[in-house]
Amino acid sequence: MKRAWFYVSLTSLLELFWIFGFNVADAWWHWAIIIPVIVVDFMILSKACELLPTGTVYAVFAAAGAVGTSLMDVFIFGESFSAEKGLFISILVIGVIALNLADQKSESTLETEQGGV
Repeated sequence: MKRAWFYVSLTSLLELFWIFGFNVADAWWHWAIIIPVIVVDFMILSKACELLPTGTVYAVFAAAGAVGTSLMDVFIFGESFSAEKGLFISILVIGVIALNLADQKSESTLETEQGGV
């Protein structure tokens, strides 16, 4: 299970890398780096989906991308940060944590049911 979450973390970090690349790429060789990163990222995302529920993986992947991109805009590209932006980032993070907890609960229920069969 730890390996699955490692894949989710890695794919989320790679997503931020290629999104950053979209913002700064202005030469063909930049894209020659970004495109293979995207391919590897989706291979790792696929691997994570084999080990965890796809909905959970995608929710974490999308939320990490949204939160990471928002923070990247503020800290790297000089965008402004507002209370509303902070509120919605917090809601995303809370939603991902709740989804993870629900996934763990359903997983333990499944293990209990299988153990009793």
